[in-house]
Amino acid sequence: MRAGVGNVGRGLVVLGMVVGMAAVTGCSGGESGGSTSVGASASPTADVAKRGASVGADGSACELPVTFDTAEFWKPKAVDAAAATQEGGDLGELADAFLRQGPVTVACEIDAKPAGKIGFLRVYTGEAGDAEPRAVLEKFVAAAENVSGATYRSVEAGEVSGTEVEYQTTSELLEETKKERALAVGTPEGTVILHLGGMDTQEHEAMLPAYELAKSTLRVSG
Repeated sequence: MRAGVGNVGRGLVVLGMVVGMAAVTGCSGGESGGSTSVGASASPTADVAKRGASVGADGSACELPVTFDTAEFWKPKAVDAAAATQEGGDLGELADAFLRQGPVTVACEIDAKPAGKIGFLRVYTGEAGDAEPRAVLEKFVAAAENVSGATYRSVEAGEVSGTEVEYQTTSELLEETKKERALAVGTPEGTVILHLGGMDTQEHEAMLPAYELAKSTLRVSG
């Protein structure tokens, strides 16, 4: 579901979106720190948020290769990364830097602010025929800046088997380290990654029930 806008209007939308993402997630696309992977293990027990809207199906706020439930009051919004990166010049390069991470691109962001939290659950999509989900996820993590302590495990997400990673990123500007988490699953249209960041570790942990809800209700479309 894509909406066309004029060049000036689209540029303002892209700039606002990029600034908002930068404020919450920090930059991506730099060299990663030393990440470490381990074998499969059981997913830690976590609370599950109260359900709000469902996304992914045709006609929903974000049309995706997967469907899942979002937490109550969280607001989903489709991201047209292709239109944003076609702006050209510095604006297009800036959009590409924030909307693409490794081999995947943002397709949907679900804003926690209406629920009183600061952060997003973002959905990234890859290309059909790309590598195994774990390999795509490893490249996604490696494309983040200053990564440490990455721990991978095989998980069951709704009706889908996938790979989950927990890791930390450190902001040189803020001199702070925060937790992040992501889940990768395979679909006929390519790998899909659900990523939960947050302004800091406290916000990240407060938003985990929303992530667990999405994970537990995940289905491959079609």
